[in-house]
Amino acid sequence: MSDYPVTVTNLTKVFYDEARGEVRAVDGISFECRPGEIFGLLGANGAGKTTTLRLLATILGPTSGSARIMGYEIGQEPEEVRRNLGFYSASTALYPRLTARETLQFFARINHYPDSARDARVNYLIGRFGLESYVNARVDRLSSGMKQKVSIARTVVHDPPVLIFDEPTVGLDVLNALEMQQMLGEFRNEGKTIIFSTHIMSEAERLCDRIAIIHSGKILACDTLEELRQKTGCRYLEDIFIRYVKGEGVTVAGAG
Repeated sequence: MSDYPVTVTNLTKVFYDEARGEVRAVDGISFECRPGEIFGLLGANGAGKTTTLRLLATILGPTSGSARIMGYEIGQEPEEVRRNLGFYSASTALYPRLTARETLQFFARINHYPDSARDARVNYLIGRFGLESYVNARVDRLSSGMKQKVSIARTVVHDPPVLIFDEPTVGLDVLNALEMQQMLGEFRNEGKTIIFSTHIMSEAERLCDRIAIIHSGKILACDTLEELRQKTGCRYLEDIFIRYVKGEGVTVAGAG
């Protein structure tokens, strides 16, 4: 068994569309994520990023291949996978009639956080995210920035070792996007493994320890930014990305 927190092996997801027939949204991808790193999944809209992350989160089932989160196989042990995983998406909805405190209590409970430590964990996150003045307000009455903080706190309330952030800055203003990026850095410093999908090149350059470029369901490269620069001769990630997607003088790389 791999010692990596996340191991993906030949993972494939095929959909069937009446107009297009067989659609290979994820096409035999493999990669590993290390402890205490932000692993970037970089691709254009429709490249397969979100499908990949939904497979890892057990929201979707794979057509073939496998993936393990903290040693637990996504298809065979989905409950254990979810206990070890936090999933955040900008489109993830909160329950509007619950208060911020009730939201955190609820998600801690369904993710089996120990009863004896639950109140302390919730109170810690309320303080960490600056929710004290809003903790008893219903979610539907919070500002977008406060909702974002509640949603991040919900993602980490059970203290999972692996976190998935699927294009988390979509729709955020500059200040909230920067705050999100700061939070990701803090989680990395705590030793958590973070999978971060984006199509924003500057975010990937700033945050990611390693970057996987995904296109048409396939991973075309998986390396540090500096290694990608050396392989392509390009400095800027945008140019590196175009080189790989267009196949201009680079070889499709295996994951590492």
